[in-house]
Amino acid sequence: MARVGVVHLADDARHDRLPLRRAGRTGLDLPVVTLGLWQNFGDATPYADQRALVLAAVDAGVLHLDLANNYGPPPGAAEESVGRLLATDLRPYRDELLIATKAGYRQWPGPYGEFGSRKYLLASLDQSLRRLGTDHVDVFYSHRFEPSTPLEETIGALRTAVESGRARYAGISSYSARRTREALAVAEGMGLPLALHQPSYSMLNRWVEEPDADAGGSSLLDVAGDAGLGVVAFSPLAQGMLTRKYLGGVPADSRAARGGPLRAEYLSEENLDRIRALDAVASGRGQTLAQLAIAWVLRDPRVTSVALGARTPEQLAENLAAVHGPALTDAELAAIDAHAGDAGINLWASRSSDL
Repeated sequence: MARVGVVHLADDARHDRLPLRRAGRTGLDLPVVTLGLWQNFGDATPYADQRALVLAAVDAGVLHLDLANNYGPPPGAAEESVGRLLATDLRPYRDELLIATKAGYRQWPGPYGEFGSRKYLLASLDQSLRRLGTDHVDVFYSHRFEPSTPLEETIGALRTAVESGRARYAGISSYSARRTREALAVAEGMGLPLALHQPSYSMLNRWVEEPDADAGGSSLLDVAGDAGLGVVAFSPLAQGMLTRKYLGGVPADSRAARGGPLRAEYLSEENLDRIRALDAVASGRGQTLAQLAIAWVLRDPRVTSVALGARTPEQLAENLAAVHGPALTDAELAAIDAHAGDAGINLWASRSSDL
């Protein structure tokens, strides 16, 4: 990591660090790892730490930065941090980066501060662009399916975002197989190619593999694969459960202890037994549990990229090593399947993927 004064000079080899995968039928190639800025990019984290992590990610080839309007806390804080970087250290590299943001969850008070209306989505996008200090994002997502708003309105707002130049591509997040198929049909009728779907997916949260009777028995991965829709899988480490952090209990500084989205009740003895068994598989491969979890999600060619959060550059580097590990064998996959299953941790199901 080279510096001149306070300006960062990106690593010359950054584009050779990570493999790329094509996002479905688009012309878009994504690094197999995306930096998710949901956690660790709020006001409680010093800007210097945020800066160090993002710049380390870019140097390592993680050129896809994934945001949403409500990431912080407070909402908008993560976009403001990235905007500060885009105005300084990352300014020479803006067109090398893929900047994504979303809208769907609550961003401001009142009836127009969340959900799927045209008013909310486009107002949120304009706010995001101001915080980021840029005239466009590369991907704009509908963050969740919202049944009280017609899909024609939600998808129409995405089309406006693309046609107006405020976004290069449009995507959806946490839509079920049925709702994804419906959204694709609406988008096709409008002449809008949807590029990406962003669902949660991990060894403890395999809902995207499950047949959906309302989608003709197809899973979300089936629908995405058939439609040429790229998949960016978020929470591949199950909010930290698929690390060695909790094998001996709940550390005082952990997400579970702080009362965040990872609830202490998720760390049941049944789930911990599963995690310990998966950790044994990882150890047998000479990997950490986190590295195994990442490699497992990427085993499916329909997954374009995994969105990883990290606290430090060192943690990120350790997780990125998963990309260069050995391929999973049939025996290892069978051993994983014996312990990997639904752990009741899909935080988003009741608000999107179950609808």
